[in-house]
Amino acid sequence: MNPVRGFPPSSRPDAVVLILGSMPGEASLKAGQYYAHPRNAFWPIMEAVLDIRRDLPYGERLAALAERRVALWDVLASCVRPGSLDSSILGSTAVPNDLPGFFRRHALIRTVFFNGAKAEEAWKRWVVSSLAESDLRLVRLPSTSPAHAGMSLQQKTEAWRAVAEATEMP
Repeated sequence: MNPVRGFPPSSRPDAVVLILGSMPGEASLKAGQYYAHPRNAFWPIMEAVLDIRRDLPYGERLAALAERRVALWDVLASCVRPGSLDSSILGSTAVPNDLPGFFRRHALIRTVFFNGAKAEEAWKRWVVSSLAESDLRLVRLPSTSPAHAGMSLQQKTEAWRAVAEATEMP
C-alpha cells in the first residue's frame, strides 16, 4: 500500500492560532481540500464561530481563515492508512510535518488546537519530542469528523468557540 500525503499548511506569518488535524481523509485528498467530506463539520463550525461562510469557494474560505490569523495544517506529512480512519494509520509509516520549522516561521502562534484526540495523540507521539520547550497553549477540541458522532453539532460548535476567543487574545 502506498503512503498518502497531506497538504501544505494554509497560513500567513502573522497567524496566532494553529488548527492541527492528523491526516486528511480520502474525500479531502481526492478533492485536494482540507475537510472536504460533505459530513465533516469543520466548515459549518467555522461558519458559526468565525463567520466564514461554508458555501464560499475553497480558496476564499482558506483566505478568510488566514485573515482571522488562523493557520491550518496536519500533524502528519504522510503515512500508510487503509481507508480514512485515523485509527487505521500504520504508526511505523508515519512521517510528521516540520512543525518545529513551522513555529519558527510563525512566531506569533500561541495556541494549537487539535481537531480531535487522534491529532493530539499524533502530536504527542511524533512531534512533541522535536520541539524546544515552549509556552504554546495546547487544546484538544472534539473531532469534526463524521466518525465522531458522540457529540451533536451544537456541542462541537460550543467547544470550537475557543478558536474565536484565541484569535482575540493579545
